[in-house]
Amino acid sequence: MSPLTSTAALLEGAAAPHVTLADIRAAAARIKGAVLRTPTIRSDALSKATGATIHLKLDNLQATGAFKERGAANRIALLTPRERAAGVIAMSAGNHAQAVARHASLAGIAATIVMPKYTPATKVTRTEGWGAKVVLVGETLAEAAAHAWDLAAREGLTFIHPYDDPAVIAGQGTAALEMLEDFPAIDTLAVPVGGGGLLTGCAAAAKELKPGAVVYGVEVEHYPAMAQRLAGQPIQVGGPTVAEGIAVRDVGELPFHWLQRHRTEVLVVPERAVEEAIALLAEGAKLVAEGAGAAGLAAVLAFPERFSGKSVGIPVCGGNIDARALSNVLLRQLLRDGRILRLTFEIPDRPGMLADIARRISDLGGNVIEVQHQQLFGAPTVQSTELHLMVEVRDAALGNSIIAALQAGKYVVRRG
Repeated sequence: MSPLTSTAALLEGAAAPHVTLADIRAAAARIKGAVLRTPTIRSDALSKATGATIHLKLDNLQATGAFKERGAANRIALLTPRERAAGVIAMSAGNHAQAVARHASLAGIAATIVMPKYTPATKVTRTEGWGAKVVLVGETLAEAAAHAWDLAAREGLTFIHPYDDPAVIAGQGTAALEMLEDFPAIDTLAVPVGGGGLLTGCAAAAKELKPGAVVYGVEVEHYPAMAQRLAGQPIQVGGPTVAEGIAVRDVGELPFHWLQRHRTEVLVVPERAVEEAIALLAEGAKLVAEGAGAAGLAAVLAFPERFSGKSVGIPVCGGNIDARALSNVLLRQLLRDGRILRLTFEIPDRPGMLADIARRISDLGGNVIEVQHQQLFGAPTVQSTELHLMVEVRDAALGNSIIAALQAGKYVVRRG
């Protein structure tokens, strides 16, 4: 398997090249010491919550916070002396950018990373922090990619593709190799899908290392590009998602043909399941995961019949989530679980009403964490006032008891 052969040549007149367990083992030896061999842990809390035995591969602990280092390190290790001297180039708006930048720097190779113009400043800064030259071009990733290919041709740079490269795929497959070495009893894998490199590498490893194991890909509902292509459907993607790391329109040709040939199924999960998975990982497993990194667990939550009673391996493939996004996800989940109540009252505008409501809540163990008291403009008449409370409770049952106590006091309460 030549890592230097173009995608077009690899696919010309044939199916995608066969990524083997031997390729993946060779990649593991090649990247040893440069990429962290992350732990795989069994999570009793998540197992209890899902009805499956859950094992988590913690690639959120990599130096750049994501699995992308595996493929980047393997591909860079295979560069020829001429290619090393010329330098490498990649296009990415996130984890792949940092991975290529880091491993090029470790190897003493110049790296150029092309990113869309509106890439968040923190991602640009982190990529530059690994020593790469960042070029901001285009409104979209596709426009940035076109510019990167043009630069590669003009300047003789080697393009490091995030997923359409056999060496990258083999590198990503080391995640499943390590996971199955640590826990051979794993019989099912749920692997996030963006371009498809991680899924293809993990499926290739599992196919030979654990014959009979079931490997599912996982996409989010607004970006089911791989599922659509495998089903022969037109690609229709777009929309907001917390799983931006797998929000991909143009999946890899090599992954697509490999997955098609091996009839790999891709599950599509709702956005809510991804948010639930992020919250469950944080609260149950004490782990920070980005949306893409939580997608495997989201599949277990969304398709319990596929995973119940199974020994499931899930790569937590990234932990690079914005702090504000994480806090919003956690608060939204507390609301869904009934552990935070949003209550609205219309009450007479007279002394003691707010105090009485607060007393009834506190007597049952509720904690008022936010108050909005609209005396002037919120209420329909000057004789009343509108009150909004946010209340923290132990569980949904306590929340229901508090609402019942307020209604017993003749208060009209609207929830939500």
